Amino acid sequence: MLIHRTILAAAIAAGIAGCSSTPAPAPAENFVQSPPPVEKEVTGDKLALVLLPAKAGGKLTVTASAFKNGANIPFENTQYRTNTFPGLKWSKGPSGTVSYAIIMQDPDMNFRGNPVPHWSMYNIPATMTELKAGFTDLPAGAAYGANYAGPAHAYFGPRTPAGPKHRYHFQVFALDTTITIDPKIDNAGLFAAMKDHVLASGETVGLGQVDPTAPPPPPRPTPAAPPATPPHN
Repeated sequence: MLIHRTILAAAIAAGIAGCSSTPAPAPAENFVQSPPPVEKEVTGDKLALVLLPAKAGGKLTVTASAFKNGANIPFENTQYRTNTFPGLKWSKGPSGTVSYAIIMQDPDMNFRGNPVPHWSMYNIPATMTELKAGFTDLPAGAAYGANYAGPAHAYFGPRTPAGPKHRYHFQVFALDTTITIDPKIDNAGLFAAMKDHVLASGETVGLGQVDPTAPPPPPRPTPAAPPATPPHN
């Protein structure tokens, strides 16, 4: 789907905690369910994301290999199952494109007051217009950005809770620059580095839902009782 205006989330969770090799989802208390989206929002005409203008309003066409725009994301591309990257293709950026950046967000659940960041990648070479389904190796010169588990994370697919479906926006940006690689860069830093360098952008949106075959989440641990106070003599 061609977007009418380039969109980008506000600075998300600056100073996100450090990552680990097997990141666990952020604590549930950090998440707040947003109201169910209306149909107009699902089509991308009205988004809970902040604008980052493209120079001359350039547009990219973005498609996913695993799902059509506005359709359900297969469970194999979610954390419920194999967490396999769904594959993305985009049209070539305009003259002057030096690199691409990709940002995946869920605006239907708030993370510390902002859309949930699932995955990002920057410094994708300008010669590339596709990331294959299931890829695991970074393109030469590219780097991962932050998600809600911390900085420098590979693809982190949906794990949509029970209730209304969520929209997952896969946004591609053609930039007239590369970004200094920083393994600790957070979303605020990535967005700031992209500002005023976007030549064109586009997105595709997939819908996520709870996997009916998934086991229920484990119960929250019961807080330990405080130690008994010794009696005073």
